[in-house]
Amino acid sequence: MAGKPSRQATARTPKSLPVPNPPAREPAALLIAKRIEEDIVLGRRQPKERLVEQDLCDLFATHRGDVRLALFELEKKGLVERIPNRGALVRGLTPLEVREIYAVREELELMAVRIIPFPVANKDIERLEELQRKHSAAVAAGDLLTVFYSNLSFHQVLFGLCGNACLIETIDLLAQKAYGIRSYANAFPQSLDRARRDHVEMIKALRGSRREDLIKLTRQHLKASPEAYIKAYERRFGKSDLAPVH
Repeated sequence: MAGKPSRQATARTPKSLPVPNPPAREPAALLIAKRIEEDIVLGRRQPKERLVEQDLCDLFATHRGDVRLALFELEKKGLVERIPNRGALVRGLTPLEVREIYAVREELELMAVRIIPFPVANKDIERLEELQRKHSAAVAAGDLLTVFYSNLSFHQVLFGLCGNACLIETIDLLAQKAYGIRSYANAFPQSLDRARRDHVEMIKALRGSRREDLIKLTRQHLKASPEAYIKAYERRFGKSDLAPVH
């Protein structure tokens, strides 16, 4: 007569749970590019400052391959330029280039707010209010990196309301070119407070479907950064701009 199976034999073997894959690490070159970009945005790296590969290798404890890829990414964004026999430098936009960029930005951003369908959905306004609360808190705390990114997100959501994908993409590309310009206005508390108040008024204009007020605020909002950058540039390098040839 067969004996009863042992308890060990009849015990259900637990199924092994799948081991989750560890989150993928961001490539070193992209992390380096992000750090340098933040330094430019915060004014830690100045226009025309050299970016020496070996110095960056030492700073980030990495090799030249990663540093060169990082600089290539920043060059694509228009934040870094390469000059023969001098290497990579922080892009030093001249006052003329800044005026040209902001003239185009103004036209494109005004075009976007002119075609935003009214009334704007409550969920979109609430999203803007959430971003503005984050921006205001960062301004109060003097957290300039969060000020930059929350401001960027606010305007991406705002102009995204226009629904024109080509226009939205072009506005984003020009905003990238202006990354290094904004730090000059952000150095002044009154400029940050003005930007904060502009955002609040923009939300009110959207909620009230007041397009003309939104257009006026959008135009006004663009003034501080180029003015501050041009003053700083001319103090450092002099007034060397030439008028464009027609």
